Amino acid sequence: MKVNRILLVAGGRSGEHEVSLSSAAGVLEALPYDADVAVIAKDGGWVLGRKALDAVDAGVAERGEHPFPPPIVWDDYDVLFPLLHGRWGEDGTIQGFFEMLGKPYVGAGVAASAVCMDKDLSKRILQQAGLPVVPWEVVWKGEPVFVGLEPPFFVKPANAGSSVGIAKVHTYAGLQAALDEAFRYDDKVVVEQAVTGARELEVALLGNVRAEASVVGEVSYEAEFYDYATKYTAGAARLDIPASLDPGTQETVQEMAVKAYRILGVRGMARVDFFLSSEGELYLNELNTIPGFTPFSMYPRLWEASGMTYPKLLERLVELALE
Repeated sequence: MKVNRILLVAGGRSGEHEVSLSSAAGVLEALPYDADVAVIAKDGGWVLGRKALDAVDAGVAERGEHPFPPPIVWDDYDVLFPLLHGRWGEDGTIQGFFEMLGKPYVGAGVAASAVCMDKDLSKRILQQAGLPVVPWEVVWKGEPVFVGLEPPFFVKPANAGSSVGIAKVHTYAGLQAALDEAFRYDDKVVVEQAVTGARELEVALLGNVRAEASVVGEVSYEAEFYDYATKYTAGAARLDIPASLDPGTQETVQEMAVKAYRILGVRGMARVDFFLSSEGELYLNELNTIPGFTPFSMYPRLWEASGMTYPKLLERLVELALE
């Protein structure tokens, strides 16, 4: 099928609004098709046309001009390309709207997006499938707190990305403050055992039913953990691509990632994150169904190291959407 025009949807109401617009700027520059962009402002309104491009250039849109649903002629577009990181974009909500429109779109469907976004549900499914995950417990807002894990552990909103609302807790005395912060973003919180001395590995997947895996990369940093500031401050983290791994470990990471992708029903793309303990044990951390998409983000850089250029990667994602 000939592709005439693509619509990128970026911004969003989550704490990753600015990151989403950075991704949109990178994709707009390299996408080998004609494209427009629609921006969801922080207040949930939509910005269209020239003002949407201005918002991408500015890196933020505080207020929208149009309510939902926006006055877009959807039939003008062959494929929709969501670049909405976090809630209300990576969690199945916008995918459900696209399904109701009957339009092809890039990335995972409603169910896979929702499950991968929920750190508790995805861990339950992966654990049941025999994949190794770090021990965790769930705390619901308003319920008594009983945490049986030994610190240090991480406290995370169950449905958020880019380390928003996450804290590392070294003693039980710090638990309540960490929970209070996480509950600002979600009513369900995951308390996850920290893997001491772990290396953080990432692999990119591309495909529909049959996914292929990129080389494996490694993230390293001086901060206590890979928090928001470390992720998005230039020079705060180092990306080693490919990671210094023996061939057997790289192959195991790739195989585990592909298995998880298939089990969870992901389509299009995902970045899969792992921990490698000092004892050599691998743990699958999470699948990100709309990873960062600037030319300098881990996902496109992994594919570039695997022999696929950024424009070719974008072209392939559109092809997968049309499949």
